[in-house]
Amino acid sequence: MLEGLVKLLPTAEVGFLGMVRDEETFEPTTYAERLPDDLSDRQCFAIDPMLATGGSLAAAIQFLFDRGAKDVTAICLLGTPEGVAAIEAMAGDRDVTPRPRSARRAPRREGYIVPGLGDAGDRLYGTV
Repeated sequence: MLEGLVKLLPTAEVGFLGMVRDEETFEPTTYAERLPDDLSDRQCFAIDPMLATGGSLAAAIQFLFDRGAKDVTAICLLGTPEGVAAIEAMAGDRDVTPRPRSARRAPRREGYIVPGLGDAGDRLYGTV
């Protein structure tokens, strides 16, 4: 997804925020971060392949706002109505635009998109 976005916006600066979700609590944890300390008044794009419950993406967007971002667009391949609603709720009156390519319903208990893609991180890093 990043490669395609950089082709569209070749002058964009690229940062990285790595997060993993606890499979029991669904709470996100940041395990890697390479972003500027100051994102004041910048437009940011958060790229997340799958927007299921919205917890990880909401935490990532909050991270960007905490650094001073003013406008965040979330780009997702698959999303759920619940995930989009969670992002809109956390955003309040701040400028956040969730843009899933395809919306599907997720079972609430498992927190996965069905049908989905499998674990995007596992696919990305070849661990499955």
